Amino acid sequence: MSEITSPQPAYYKHHIFFCLNERKNGEACCAQFKAQEAFDRCKALVKDAKLSGPGQVRVNKAGCLDRCAAGPVAVVYPEGVWYSYVDASDIDEIVESHLKNGKVVERLLTPVHLGC
Repeated sequence: MSEITSPQPAYYKHHIFFCLNERKNGEACCAQFKAQEAFDRCKALVKDAKLSGPGQVRVNKAGCLDRCAAGPVAVVYPEGVWYSYVDASDIDEIVESHLKNGKVVERLLTPVHLGC
């Protein structure tokens, strides 16, 4: 079996997805932990830093990313780095360190074993 390779460069250098899932049955979900506010903050910071657009960074909403126990979560591609965050300063650090400077924020990494 051969490895999958892209015939063209990535459209975005970094693509970050925020789980904004809201469960109606009362089960824990990212929406209960101000995920929308984190998404909005990240999008504004990326825009203000002039990091948004093709070849740079894209900030997107996502439905359930199946990591509820670690929530709220965001994932950065193409690296596939998962983050669990708590507050605005965590989002600031992800933007500055990872999205701007390409350095993973080790202290915010989502534990591998946590799913829904």
